[in-house]
Amino acid sequence: MSETVLEISALRAGYGDRAVLLGVDLALARGEWIALLGANGSGKSTLLDSCVGRLAPGSGEVRIGGHSIRSDALAAKRRLGYGIAGDRLPPLLSARECLAVQAAAKRLPTIDAEVLELADALRLAPWLDDAIALMSYGTRQKLGVLIALLGEPDLVVLDESFNGLDPASGLLLKQHLRDRVNAGRCGVLLATHALDIAEHWADRVALLHEGRIVREWRKAELSAASRSGGHGLEAVLAAAIADPK
Repeated sequence: MSETVLEISALRAGYGDRAVLLGVDLALARGEWIALLGANGSGKSTLLDSCVGRLAPGSGEVRIGGHSIRSDALAAKRRLGYGIAGDRLPPLLSARECLAVQAAAKRLPTIDAEVLELADALRLAPWLDDAIALMSYGTRQKLGVLIALLGEPDLVVLDESFNGLDPASGLLLKQHLRDRVNAGRCGVLLATHALDIAEHWADRVALLHEGRIVREWRKAELSAASRSGGHGLEAVLAAAIADPK
């Protein structure tokens, strides 16, 4: 059986008096890619923020590689790769400086050679020594994913990280993540509205609705439901949101 790299149990979280997550249960194994889907405002970003320690949950538990993000945060985060959103990157640092800071935080002696090779393949190399403030949105998105891949993480968490990417860069990153997953190097949790990822790249799709995971599909199940309905994947997901059962 594959190692569980993320275990979420009875997770409740919100902001002040506004409850967003009402009891989320989800597990992710090494060698597995989960696409987290849900309507706008369903709590996908809240769930990811709770997973990576940006938001303290009201109750419940999140474990990364067996380590609690609440009581053993340092050990948990050492096994985590989090794709920092482009608008949260430090604008006055260069991309190279940002990667170096994140690498040092993970106690790495240098930036991973594989990450720098991927930066070159993504045509990010000419921008590495420019201030992040001067970068386009898509370029910042690429940098956020590169940060997530530093230090051979067991769990990679990404929030809409393919937004703003040109098709060639998006395809390259999807292939790179798929290769890592297939090799058993990590598990990937990606919050997205991109149905092509759900249908063609992820191993499992989880639907978040009104604070809970209400439906899950394996790739084959989702493809079969899409074909049998006659209106494609978009219609299947829309129907599930309308009637989560």
